This record gives sequence, C-alpha cells and structure tokens, in this order.
Amino acid sequence: MQNTPLKLFLENNKYRGGVGMQKNLKWIGFIVLLLVGIALGWGGGAKEAAGPKSITLLTWNLPHYADTINQWIKEYQDANKGVTVNWVDKKGTELPTYFQTQLAAGSPPDVIDIQGALWYQYAADGILLDLTPYFQKEPEVKNRFEKNILEAASNFGGKYYMVPFYTPSSVLFYNKILFKEAGISEPPKTMDELVAYAKKLTKGTVSGFLTLNFDWLYWPLFRANGVEILTPDGKKAAFNTPAAVQTLKTLAELTASGVISKVSWTGRWAEPNGEFGAGNAAMLHAHLPALRAFQSQSKWANDQTVGVAPFPGKWSVPNYHGFCIVSKTKYPDVAWGFVKMVTNDKWATTTATVLGTLSGNSNADNSLIKDPNFSKTYPVVAESFKVALSVSGNLTGITRSAKDAQIKDAVYSNIQKALFGQIPADQALAEAEKAVNRILAAQ
Repeated sequence: MQNTPLKLFLENNKYRGGVGMQKNLKWIGFIVLLLVGIALGWGGGAKEAAGPKSITLLTWNLPHYADTINQWIKEYQDANKGVTVNWVDKKGTELPTYFQTQLAAGSPPDVIDIQGALWYQYAADGILLDLTPYFQKEPEVKNRFEKNILEAASNFGGKYYMVPFYTPSSVLFYNKILFKEAGISEPPKTMDELVAYAKKLTKGTVSGFLTLNFDWLYWPLFRANGVEILTPDGKKAAFNTPAAVQTLKTLAELTASGVISKVSWTGRWAEPNGEFGAGNAAMLHAHLPALRAFQSQSKWANDQTVGVAPFPGKWSVPNYHGFCIVSKTKYPDVAWGFVKMVTNDKWATTTATVLGTLSGNSNADNSLIKDPNFSKTYPVVAESFKVALSVSGNLTGITRSAKDAQIKDAVYSNIQKALFGQIPADQALAEAEKAVNRILAAQ
C-alpha cells in the first residue's frame, strides 16, 4: 500500500536533517573545478540529443525520502517514454567531494540537490546551467514560489540557477515548561528581552539560550543590532562596527557565565539539538528541521511544550535546498522537466509534509497552513511554517559571493576566539575584516 505524506511524516520522526554542507571546500578545489570547466566547455547550454535519454539525480542525505523519490521517477518515466532517471544519494559530508570527483571525471549528475550557498561558487565557475531562460519561457513555474524565498535560493548575479526544493530558515524554539517556571509568559521580541529572559532562565545546568552556528545561522544575533556582513556592493567587509564589537563582547560575557551554552560555539547539528532536547537550554535558535531532530531524542518536547516564534527583529537565516542543473548535461530540457515536476504543487505538498519544513511553493505551503487537519495533527510544525513565512522578507546571512565559504570561515574562526575569551572582541573583528577584504580583493 502506498505511503501517504502524513504516514511518511510519522515514520520519519527521527529525521535529523542534513548536517549542513561540508565546512569548507578547499580553495584549490575551486581552481581545479574552474580549469576543468574551461576544458570541458561549461557554461554553454547543451543541445538536446535525440533517442533514449538518461539523466542522473544527486540528492543530499535523503535516504528516508526514498519512497517519494522513487514515485517521482516512476511518474516522470511513465509520462516521458524513453527517459530513464537514475538516483544517487550522498550524505552532506560526502556530497561536495563526490560531485567534484564526478565533475573531474567528466561524468557529473544532471540534476543536483544543493544546500545553502555552496552553489554560488559553482554558478560563478559556469558549472551550473542558467535557468533564467526556462523561467522566462514558463513564468508560471517561477510564480509558483514565494518571491523572497526564490530570490534568496536562486538569484546570483541577476540570473537564476536553482529551483527551491525545501526551504528551512531559522526561528526561535523555546521550552514552555521552563518559561512557565521562570514566570515568563511569551517569547522575547527584542534583543534586550532575549538577554534578560536568557539570564532569568539560566539555572544550574540549564542555559538560557543556544544557537546553531554553521552557515551563518548565528548571524541574527548581530543583524538584530544593525550589523551587516558585507557592503551593499559586496566588495568589502561591513561588520567591524562599534555595534558589532559590543554585541560580541556581550555574547562572550553571556557565554562565560553560562547564560549562553558553549555548545552554541563548539557544536554543529547533533550537539545543540541534543542539548535542547535534553532540557539543558531554554531557547534554541535553529532552522525548521531542528524541531524533529530535538523532539526525536527528548522526553519533554511535544506539541504542548514546544513554542516557536520569530527571532527578535524577525531576522532569519535561510538554509535552503534546491535543484540545480549541471551545464554540461546532454539533456537540459529533460532535466528541467523533471525538476519542474517534482516541485509542482502536488509533490511540494508531500515534501513539506514529510520533511516538516517549507517547500517554497506558495500554494503547497499555504494549503498546509490552512488545512485544519494538518494544524491539529502537527500544531508546532504548522506554527513553524507560519513563523518562517512571516519572516521570509527579512532574511540575513546572505553574502551572494562566490567566496562565501571562505568569508564564512574567516569571520567565524575569529569570532569564536573572542567568544571564548582568547582575544578581545575588537581584535577579533579587525582580524576578520582584514581576512575578508583580502578574500574579496582576490576575486
């Protein structure tokens, strides 16, 4: 019997989401990819070959979604005789290296599921197909996506390279039990309230606040205080400001006193979610898949005890997944047709239901939010959808730079030193600024 989306949602309640993209792609890797791309002639659209057609789909850590992906493949193959769709799945820590290897061998997949900002470099190097002509030819496909989500997920240099697949962004989860015990009736709406509440909620082994740190997920702490990452033209660092220095000093002090859990700055995915799920933190700033991750290993977290709200200032960091088409594909139209099908209203509804995060497809996401059965069965998930959509126009942590991975590392490696008191905040930001400006100047 075919699984329904709701059944699949329950069966996958231990899904922890991807661990995020590999911390950094080596600079030399990008040089190699660029040289290989030049040699193979990436960047030009391929002419559709005649006869039987075969494409390969590469996904990011989705073994739990196999039932649905196999249904995609069957539906597309049945509707397009002579077409074969092959599927390869890799863990988040493995996919970038695997993709580079396939590129170097001249046999890359045709469609790739990419997370975060990893695709910026690929787009800059001509490895990805410019999808702008497809969107222009079929505006109804472009219009199916929430505008802010599409722009954040796909636009690079004024061209579109990615079709949204599932689009989690960061929100604030909180422990209602601990809030009630502390006499706090609602989540914080300002940074001053966040700090005050975190201090009040800190007791014994319980910290008041916890955040994920990878892929700029900590940046709302700075953006809520008016700190940008880069200048509007993207040519220089913009974060070394008095407000940033004060923010970093405050975060360091709160970390030293235990108000902010140190796991915020040392863990990645499993550790912060485990800490919050164990009841050792009162607030967790994380993107939507974290809900299932911490609930699956928690005794306290359920639909009555978990709250979800916008981060103060309504700032949110996107950590989107989307489908890109490799520019060297022999069958760009076949690949586009497949991507177009799996992100339509029907399949996007399944994606949002099963994975527990927004799909980016407006009709699909809004239909679930308005569905009383969905809200009754998954009240916290439904509320997280509402919150994420409400802040989709207030996104931060987006550099739109092909050097995003290097910039991210330069900033965080210095900030982390200040957070643990190894160097002063002003020194950390000054050194990060010099490093980022060197990176940008080398473009």
